[in-house]
Amino acid sequence: MSSASSPTRTLPENPWPALWAMVIGFFMILVDSTIVSVATPAIRDDLATDYNAVIWVTSAYLLAYAVPLLITGRLGDRLGPKRVYLVGLTVFTLSSLWCGLTGSVEGLILARVFQGLGASMMTPQTMAVITRTFPADSRGRAMALWGATAGVATLVGPVLGGVLVDQAGWEWIFFINVPVGIVGFVLAWRLVPRLETHTHSFDWLGVALSAVAMFLIVFGIQEGEQYDWGTITGWISVPLLIAAGLLVLAAFLVWQARNRREPLLPLALFRDRNFSVSNVAISTVSFSVTAMAFPFMLWTQTVLGYDATQAGLLFVPMAVVTAVMAPMVGRMSDRMPPRRLASIGFGTSAIALLGTAWIIAPDTPLWQLLVLNALLGFGNAFLWAPLASTATRNLPMSAAGAGSGVYNTTRQVGAVLGSAAIAAAIAGRLAAHLPGAADVAGARTGGASLPEQLAGPFSDAMSEAIIVPALAFVVGLVVVQFFAPATTAPKP
Repeated sequence: MSSASSPTRTLPENPWPALWAMVIGFFMILVDSTIVSVATPAIRDDLATDYNAVIWVTSAYLLAYAVPLLITGRLGDRLGPKRVYLVGLTVFTLSSLWCGLTGSVEGLILARVFQGLGASMMTPQTMAVITRTFPADSRGRAMALWGATAGVATLVGPVLGGVLVDQAGWEWIFFINVPVGIVGFVLAWRLVPRLETHTHSFDWLGVALSAVAMFLIVFGIQEGEQYDWGTITGWISVPLLIAAGLLVLAAFLVWQARNRREPLLPLALFRDRNFSVSNVAISTVSFSVTAMAFPFMLWTQTVLGYDATQAGLLFVPMAVVTAVMAPMVGRMSDRMPPRRLASIGFGTSAIALLGTAWIIAPDTPLWQLLVLNALLGFGNAFLWAPLASTATRNLPMSAAGAGSGVYNTTRQVGAVLGSAAIAAAIAGRLAAHLPGAADVAGARTGGASLPEQLAGPFSDAMSEAIIVPALAFVVGLVVVQFFAPATTAPKP
């Protein structure tokens, strides 16, 4: 499948500095997956648009992030993970500046597409460097850092976003990436080693089919409620788009099975049961974490009258608990069965979100929200690192780029579908509880909460929307029961 195209290079005696250097950029791009959720009302008002269009600011980023991951993982194998990472970091940093300078929602969505493309070049390289530079007996701790970064970043996004929106304006959730990107570039340039490369061919037909399938499915789900799940224009309808997306997705899978050269999605990787289970499980995690932020932030700012900073600070218990627990879980992941750790994570997270949905009301006590958010952080700590380390544990070194690309693709596909599904759920529940006032989220300005007669129905709508990511955690709990009881040592 591949052959070395550069001489073998001596691996660094201590691979940790290189990983820490890459973690800076990885943290930044994952924060951008959720940071927009807390800025939704501010962007909506400033750019004079509706909240569904603002959700597209996140969906466009996630789509552009997810679709190329299978190719960018291969690019890292072919050109070297360091080189591809640095190019991606440059694209991401420059497009972040573009995002902050734009004056229209259409321009912001376009800039976010380029941000997503830069992120897609960076992410697979982080996992590939871990797989290729860390020995098997310490890879669990390295993946714990990777997993903790992913888990904390997705929870820190709303906290950081709230402070920046209130203190400096929504544009600064993007401007802040510029100095961080420059520092990350210098550190990666100096600390990340150049690794052996492998020759790969590129399945461009597979790229086109996967991109079209994802766009049709996501557009259909996210815009379905707006068109009453019926006709969009002429003969084009929401069900037709979703069905067409599924057909194109089936064609993509058939092509991957028949491609005898080097398929975009190496189906042979899925012969490893733990790799398959980890991929499905991480997609449910990403679905849930992405989806839960939108209704929660809309509710706190619209019903409780919190400003963006106050709303974002509600996620502090999650981030703190995840950060504290992640190193402990990382050490456990080298010794304990992944099924046990992941079951704790999924079960606890599902309970936390179902509890949140249960208590949401105009008069919900603050302490209840904080306790449940801390519980969600505890559950998340048991998910990111164990799933990542288990997914890559049995992969041969030559498949490091492809495997990390597949894993990160399924993670991002989960986020894309979570963003689309929660947009549909929010619109649907608002239409059910507040007919004729589905865009009431934009009515609250200046820190004033909704009138009493609207606050109750709006709370009910957001409560029911949060059940969607809660059920995704339940699905993940079922999936991880299929982990193999033991794993083998990594193949050379």
